Amino acid sequence: MIQRKGTVLSSRNDIKVFDVTVRDGGLCNDFAFTDEFVRALYQANLKCGVDYMEFGYRADKRILEEARFGKWKFCREEDLRTIVGNNDTDLKIAVMADVGKCNYKADFLPKSESVIDMVRVACYADQIPTAIEMIEHLHALGYETACNIMAISKVGTAELSQALTLLCHSPVDVIYLVDSFGALYPENACQLSKLCIDAVKGTQKKIGFHAHNNQNLAFANTVETLSCGVSHLDATVQSLGRGAGNCALELLLGFLKNPKYSFLELLKFIETYIPALRAEGVCWGYDLQYMFTGLLNRHPREAIEFTAEKRGDYFEFYRSLLDYN
Repeated sequence: MIQRKGTVLSSRNDIKVFDVTVRDGGLCNDFAFTDEFVRALYQANLKCGVDYMEFGYRADKRILEEARFGKWKFCREEDLRTIVGNNDTDLKIAVMADVGKCNYKADFLPKSESVIDMVRVACYADQIPTAIEMIEHLHALGYETACNIMAISKVGTAELSQALTLLCHSPVDVIYLVDSFGALYPENACQLSKLCIDAVKGTQKKIGFHAHNNQNLAFANTVETLSCGVSHLDATVQSLGRGAGNCALELLLGFLKNPKYSFLELLKFIETYIPALRAEGVCWGYDLQYMFTGLLNRHPREAIEFTAEKRGDYFEFYRSLLDYN
């Protein structure tokens, strides 16, 4: 039987809310957010009590052509400081570093010289040893660190247990379960969470959850993992994120009972910037093509292509996913 932590009416001081709108949402528009958009979101997060704001990736400029992307694909120190100055606030700044796509030894300053507080290392389960090398280096520089295990719905229990054992012997601060394909349901999201929580008992490590909304379950899965003891929760404004998007930040802030959180200032941001973003043609959110890939527990790349091509032949698309002739 699952032991719940808290109730729908209780407040937990261990909860940390991460706004990852610019990072996950950047996958919808190649990170072409204006400084005005990012600065306004930063100010809204400050007023809403959000704990961390993830600005984007620290991608390797040797691999990716800079001209193809907006600045938040690379999160240079000077660009971050243009938005936050020295960030003399309680809101912490995070960036993501993908295993194999980040020149982490060259591109990160010591924490004492950077406005970044946390680096989240994203990897697949079979990349955990390399992720730990990155985490050790970044931890030595003085950063808080997280390991985001992607495509968690594809990871078997034995493999996840081995990964957790390795991570428990590393300096990582937070271990994230990432439902990249939006394939989890509340029951198995909770079971995975409890496996992780049990694995880190006796350490200071925390467990986090990052949801995708392929089956309209991102918020439900986030709340379920929260009730199981997960403490670090990702969300995006209006679910803005790759494909079907993520858990909506406004929903999460409205649900949490800690009086430090509020979604009121977020509403002002939403009414000012989200309709304009949609008018520009930026596309995200639940639709049938994303439901299909979620049900089949597969990467949404084909659904993203279906959306980009403005197709509406859902029946034929689903047949193709099932490899029907």
